[in-house]
Amino acid sequence: MIFGKPEIILKSTKLELRGPQYSDFDQWRNLRENSRAFLELWEPKRGNDFFKRNAFNSRVRWAKKSSKAGQAYQFFIFDKFQNLLGSINIENIRKGPSNAGTLGYWLGKEHTGKGFMREAVLTIIDFSFNKLNISRLEAATLPENKSSRGLLERVGFKYEGVGQSYLQINGRWRNHVLYGLLRNDRRGRVKES
Repeated sequence: MIFGKPEIILKSTKLELRGPQYSDFDQWRNLRENSRAFLELWEPKRGNDFFKRNAFNSRVRWAKKSSKAGQAYQFFIFDKFQNLLGSINIENIRKGPSNAGTLGYWLGKEHTGKGFMREAVLTIIDFSFNKLNISRLEAATLPENKSSRGLLERVGFKYEGVGQSYLQINGRWRNHVLYGLLRNDRRGRVKES
């Protein structure tokens, strides 16, 4: 339960996506530590506190609170055997005129290249467009991250440009390639209700 609401669980052919729980800590820490060198190329620099239980518990509380407020949704990605593969989220949800959210994701190194993230992204697109009623998703990736760029393009995201010094990655400000995906009805004139 998320503050009185049932937990959101999304299922696809090979995956189950659900919010992080305190009991996921050991699986999460093992996956993150085993993939540390791989992930630090693509993510902000992580201090040692990042891997501690207190920090993990704070992120679980943040995920529950953000979901309840409709501001962000974080999902852990599990295979059919309940092995944690990675995480995917929609953050920075803006309703009103922009009606958009930002997509982010990561997978443990040993799970890349197997189609898991493609399936997770397609599941999140459906959830965002059809359940959350968001009509635009945005994503950003490093220019040299060919896997992430290819994934975004294969699922329909369109290249929109470059964000200068967009995020701090591994201790440096880095440019990012920006992508957007529109729901089919987000074209032209808005229908009056």
